[in-house]
Amino acid sequence: MSAAPAHARRLPLVLRNPSFGRVWAGQLLTQAANRMFQVGAVWWLVGFAGGEHRGLDSGLFLMVSTVPAVALAPVVARIVARHAHRTVLASAAAVAGTVAVAAAALARAEALPLAAAYVVGLALAGCQAVFDPCLTTSVPELVEDADIESATGFELSTQSVAGLCGGLLGPLVVDAGALAGVTAVCGAAYLLAAVLIGTTRFPHLGVGDGPAPERRTLRRVLAGLPFIRLVLICFAAANVFTTAVYVVMPLYTQEVLHATGSTVASLETALGAGTLLGSFTGGRLPGRPVTVGSMCLGVMAAALALPGLFAGHAAALASMAVAGWCVGVIGVRFVALFQRLVPADDKPAFFAVMQAVLGATFPVSSLVFGALGDHLAAGTLCLAQGAGLVPVALGLYWLGSRADAAGPPGRPDAPTPVPEGSVS
Repeated sequence: MSAAPAHARRLPLVLRNPSFGRVWAGQLLTQAANRMFQVGAVWWLVGFAGGEHRGLDSGLFLMVSTVPAVALAPVVARIVARHAHRTVLASAAAVAGTVAVAAAALARAEALPLAAAYVVGLALAGCQAVFDPCLTTSVPELVEDADIESATGFELSTQSVAGLCGGLLGPLVVDAGALAGVTAVCGAAYLLAAVLIGTTRFPHLGVGDGPAPERRTLRRVLAGLPFIRLVLICFAAANVFTTAVYVVMPLYTQEVLHATGSTVASLETALGAGTLLGSFTGGRLPGRPVTVGSMCLGVMAAALALPGLFAGHAAALASMAVAGWCVGVIGVRFVALFQRLVPADDKPAFFAVMQAVLGATFPVSSLVFGALGDHLAAGTLCLAQGAGLVPVALGLYWLGSRADAAGPPGRPDAPTPVPEGSVS
């Protein structure tokens, strides 16, 4: 092997594969914009526009923002399976950018009513519901087979970076420019992403840049993956309590810490930084995915309950950082496992249904915890989150034990091989 290829191999994936690098930049922009709008809008409802039902209002907004990923799963699967992935990704980003820019113009002219914020959130969430599973499905078209593990780790760590950036900027931009400011920034990010992805070549597509053949239905795909189906159900149950942080933390900031948007931003930053660290380190933890996942859920239960036991900024920051780390570890271990186990032709349907199953409980979580936030103290909600995760962690551990007893180790619950430098 020559020195030049060896040197190129040591470069980060986004540098030695320009196509993946451009799509990665588009991913960062769209997911950061989506997160910025969600966090910013929730803080705007809690800190500025909300009345005596701030908890319910913010919970309803988050519920609306998660409905498309669930309701549109069959439609998304068909779109991703039948159309060129580059076209789908660029179009989703362009539509989201157009909606956000129009909303910014109306908000600046004070012609955007409160209810319209929910409509904008629904539209942006719909575009993201198409973008995310299509992006995951597109990974093998952008990188060589040997780089799939690395690209998966990079994709998941980018979600963490995007969440960190969006969570940090959202409340700060709202404090500075209200809803008009945050929608304008989001619109610019979406449109730039559309340009980047739309001008990128997918080098491993196969024959041309045309539509993919017809795949199996969602029901048939899941029927052939019984172990993975049970794992997804466990994580959907966990999401009832983990995703409630997006309602609970703004309420905690307002009621317990009596702070401003900068504090919400710091908590979102801690959550994002922890998730990023988990994405980098998750592949290096010993043990099989289900074992590691159940342990991480147990640690997360203690972390989410911490602010309810010890009120204060430091406890809340530590809680978010540790919880984020657990989320990052679980994500990189299980998505990499799914990339290996799910047949290539089934991936469009599988990743669409994965997003739907994991997101199905988010609307319920947002609405329930938002409504409870108008009647219970924010510290009590933290304790409820932690307590709810304990049986889920035990259930996932039991599932792994049953898989061990049912067959030889190394199939669904085998360690996921993550090459050194998996996110490089």
